[in-house]
Amino acid sequence: MSVVYTNIRRPDRAVIDGLAGHGVATVHEAQGRIGLLAPTMRPIFAGARIGGAAVTVSLPPADNFMIHIAVEQCQKGDILVVAPTSYSDAGYFGELLACSLVARGVVGLVIDAGVRDVRDLTAMRFPVWSKVIYAQGTVKETLGSVNVPVICAGAAVEAGDAVIADDDGVCIVPRKRATEVLTACEARVSKEASVRERLSRGELGIDIYGMREKAKSRGLVYREQPPGG
Repeated sequence: MSVVYTNIRRPDRAVIDGLAGHGVATVHEAQGRIGLLAPTMRPIFAGARIGGAAVTVSLPPADNFMIHIAVEQCQKGDILVVAPTSYSDAGYFGELLACSLVARGVVGLVIDAGVRDVRDLTAMRFPVWSKVIYAQGTVKETLGSVNVPVICAGAAVEAGDAVIADDDGVCIVPRKRATEVLTACEARVSKEASVRERLSRGELGIDIYGMREKAKSRGLVYREQPPGG
């Protein structure tokens, strides 16, 4: 059955903005090293850092009919997350669809497939994370679904989940855990600030992290280099 779920629940905007401010690496670590999309998902231009609520799209290979349908469900601050039902590297998305999303206040696209018109998208500063850039177009023939659970680049995504994306990749935070993960991020950043200060003073990571005893217990031995060695 093809279905479009409307009026999805989203995390508080302030929580999403907080997560985006910490970035993908911190969010991933803070929530237990889960939620990362595959490393094949790369931004089409450097420097973008965004966060938003996921509007998910499940669609057939090489057919972007459902992206057009999904635009209507988008709100300001959302990120469109597109997952083909089988492998596809076609260019589902280009400058015209970006214009439509910008008009709705969408802040970016994550797609486990191809995009095109990247020069125009870059000039618009519309952030896109995709697995490939490919000029091959698509048709508009076959139904799929909007705001259903999807697997995008190896990660489970549900409508309304927080999507955090930057130069390091893309990380998904379940909607119901968003506030908890933000708190964990803040604690992690505070701890890292202390570590950074100690490293800057010349302390060694092996001492700060208590790694000497661990290395010794696993058999690491230090020896003087023999004369003439």
